[in-house]
Amino acid sequence: TIGGRRSAIFLTRDNLIGLDPATGAIHFQRRWRARNASSVNAATPLVVGDSIFVSAQYGPGAAVLRVEGSKLADVWASDEAMSNHYATSVYHDGHLYGFHGRQEFGPSLRAVEFKAGTVKWSQDQFRAGSVTLAGDKLLMMRESGEMLRAPASPQALARPSPCPRRG
Repeated sequence: TIGGRRSAIFLTRDNLIGLDPATGAIHFQRRWRARNASSVNAATPLVVGDSIFVSAQYGPGAAVLRVEGSKLADVWASDEAMSNHYATSVYHDGHLYGFHGRQEFGPSLRAVEFKAGTVKWSQDQFRAGSVTLAGDKLLMMRESGEMLRAPASPQALARPSPCPRRG
């Protein structure tokens, strides 16, 4: 629910779109398309208050857009802050945490200030994976199958510790 209006929000191959879930009527729409024809938009948009974080590789980069009726106003946009290739970022206490960069080039894990798009820290060559928020902890599953956890903190990435294997 944004501005008192329920919306179903999707990132399609070409657009970020908000629809009325009952009728399918378009509430808002913004072109969000990579320059590379063989690319995909894989990360799910995140809704925080009246704003949406959207991110993709191959050109569009990332943005926080404020929903203003049927329009989307830019809060910030950047290809350098948090360009998700496949994995969706998470939001915690005013910050985004996620993987920046293309999977085949060894993405970095980052913390980015939600309202400004400022990179607070970046752990380069962290490798690809996915991140989940559990309370105030980041759970990171690397493409190698290794599961790590660390506090969700914008000050620095604490040394991630392996999650114990069970059973």
